[in-house]
Amino acid sequence: MNKIYLDNASTTPLSSEVLNEMMPYLTSDFGNPNSLHSFGRQAKAGVDLARERIAKALGCDANEIYFTSGATESNNWALNGIAKANRHKGNHIITSKIEHPSILETCKKLEREGFRVTYLDVDETGLVRIDQLLHYVNADTILISIMAANNEVGTIQNLQAIASIAKEKNVIFHTDATQAVGAINLNVHEMGIDAMSISGHKLNGPKGVGALYVHNGVVISPFMNGGEQEFGLRAGTSNVPAIVGLGKAVEIATRDIIVNSKKLRGLRDYFIAQVGKYIPMTHLNGHPVQRLPNNVNLSFGMVEGESLMYMLDLAGIAVSTGSACSSGSIENSHVLTAMGVSPDLAQGAVRFSFGKNITKEELDFVVEKLIECVEKLRKISAMSKSQVGKEDE
Repeated sequence: MNKIYLDNASTTPLSSEVLNEMMPYLTSDFGNPNSLHSFGRQAKAGVDLARERIAKALGCDANEIYFTSGATESNNWALNGIAKANRHKGNHIITSKIEHPSILETCKKLEREGFRVTYLDVDETGLVRIDQLLHYVNADTILISIMAANNEVGTIQNLQAIASIAKEKNVIFHTDATQAVGAINLNVHEMGIDAMSISGHKLNGPKGVGALYVHNGVVISPFMNGGEQEFGLRAGTSNVPAIVGLGKAVEIATRDIIVNSKKLRGLRDYFIAQVGKYIPMTHLNGHPVQRLPNNVNLSFGMVEGESLMYMLDLAGIAVSTGSACSSGSIENSHVLTAMGVSPDLAQGAVRFSFGKNITKEELDFVVEKLIECVEKLRKISAMSKSQVGKEDE
């Protein structure tokens, strides 16, 4: 049975180009980049090149890139580090209700430590309410953190407008760009973004590595104490192979962004149209246009999303019911809830996130299987409701 992987928002396969770049640092060039001998210098050269590649892709300086273990660490560091280093200026933070758990849980922690956090609403498409942002930002606000694109529904935020408001109010602006890098153009200096989190495994790079961009002049507390790695702000021996892989993955993703985005947008819109044509009671979650090129989040009426996910898995198709980091939760998606999606439709939500190698033929097969699975589940649902009605008589 051929398998079709449509859960790229969760993680992506490692690119062969990236693996080839990493291999020397897993074998012959194994030195510690902090060592002064030739082995160390060779390893340091790999780290420096990765830093330069990411800086070029994001439109910033190399010394503004700090390597981390992934976007969760980057988000934790950004919020904790910036908030605590700037507490003398105020204690108010603004974020949104649809952020990744690594942002929301960090905000809850900061609230317990005495910071005030405002959680902005979003509209029915998942866009942050700019009018609320303008209303709540004040002289006590030190940090705004709004994700670039949502991991569940794919909605792309109005980053330029948010950054402009932050700059006008002299507030630091951080964005979690985990899903956005390589999918949309991001130039942090031109856009006025002060801090940005990224992750390798969303970009056909390795797991366990990410980066945090911090604009020169933004004060941030160290994440980990010890040695002088990462300009003295994040101690610990560098994961050289992973860092090299991240640098290459970012370079490839930004190099191919126009071709990949055009292809994926076409396939995304085709898939949405085909599902809507053949499966009634289907609702698209997220912005209809201002969304990631590879993200389709659909709610199927009279269907339980988890059951549909398991049925598709048996057919060799991997999808998700929402954020992988909260897949163990029995509650409805906090993103869909914030968007005002009804509980029934939220329970029937499934996310399809495409990789750059997906084909139209594969999507036709997915639609075929979707039709079969949804019909079966709706028959079961109808029978269950009918039985409940008889028992109530």
